[in-house]
Amino acid sequence: MTATLTRPDLELPLREQPAAKTAIADPAALGLGAFAMTTFVLSLANAGLIPEAGFAVLALAFFYGGIAQIIAGVIEFFKGNVFGATAFTSYGMFWMGFWWIESNPEIAAAVGSVGMGVYLLGWTLFTIYMTIASLKTNGVLVTVFTVLCTAFVALTIGAFTGNQLIHELGGWLGLVTAALAAYGSCAVVTNATWKREVLPMWAK
Repeated sequence: MTATLTRPDLELPLREQPAAKTAIADPAALGLGAFAMTTFVLSLANAGLIPEAGFAVLALAFFYGGIAQIIAGVIEFFKGNVFGATAFTSYGMFWMGFWWIESNPEIAAAVGSVGMGVYLLGWTLFTIYMTIASLKTNGVLVTVFTVLCTAFVALTIGAFTGNQLIHELGGWLGLVTAALAAYGSCAVVTNATWKREVLPMWAK
């Protein structure tokens, strides 16, 4: 039997190893943070605490509540998170729409309180089914969406009826929503940075 000699210089090169995939950071910290801050500033005005905040929020509504949340939503699409993609992109568009109405006096006057009530009603219905969907996410998101839903209901009723007390109630509920969303943002970024659970999200 003849032995087969193998020459190292004639061996085929090893198949190139696939490049390691770059991990995509969780965009929830950005999305929740943008939603929290914009909601907080507007709710200060809605609750009657700082009326001037209703004008200051316009810059946030366009850049942070709008653009930043849309970016977070697009990243969620790439990560395969249907809930996060739908929520962040949609509420980013909500803030962009709010900015467009409120920054144009003629449009705001034409929309009026009834038109704004219709706008808020649409977002109330959207938030209702997103609240149902959130029941399979984590405790923080369930709480955020539940309180947000009640805030939209109060603001919608306030817009249709012109009842200032109900409108201000919506503002207070918005402040609670902002605080909960801020906690969620803080939890995501802190847990990711510390590489352990520091602040619980109460995952389902």
